[in-house]
Amino acid sequence: MRRALLAVIAAGALLTGAACDSDANDSSAAAAPTASASPSASPEPDYSADTTLVCANMQKLYSAEMKEFGAAMGKLITYREAKQATEAKKAEDAAAAKLKAVAAKIRTVTAAAEDPEFQAAGSTSAAKVDASAADRAYIKKVKTLKDLNGTIEAQYAEWLSPAAGFCAPS
Repeated sequence: MRRALLAVIAAGALLTGAACDSDANDSSAAAAPTASASPSASPEPDYSADTTLVCANMQKLYSAEMKEFGAAMGKLITYREAKQATEAKKAEDAAAAKLKAVAAKIRTVTAAAEDPEFQAAGSTSAAKVDASAADRAYIKKVKTLKDLNGTIEAQYAEWLSPAAGFCAPS
């Protein structure tokens, strides 16, 4: 998340610098008073306070819901290792249901964002989580706790991008 945030900040700084350079080289722009700027150009809305609030709600969601998903996956692994197929199937269903709940909550939390780009990112992240809940490829490939521990962080990052990119790392 930090790399993505830094890349966005760096790109913004480069674009701002380029815009300043082009204004400095344009003598007509330097001679024109600032009051004659295009009336249709309005300042970009500042979503930072709202984004901070939405990100706090996302963090709560990650902490609670993803913890529950991890617990469901732990039960699934335990039943698989014990060769209890019926219980393993129930645990797999529970893990998929947890993912569907996470997707719904991501949609709800990010839909409340004022920033339309954050809303769209939340919708994309929720769709990724929903897809994993539906096809269960990730759930099925995790056979041991070592598998889970080795893949879960990367899987969370995949599921939660691009929405997590709007939130500063904690």
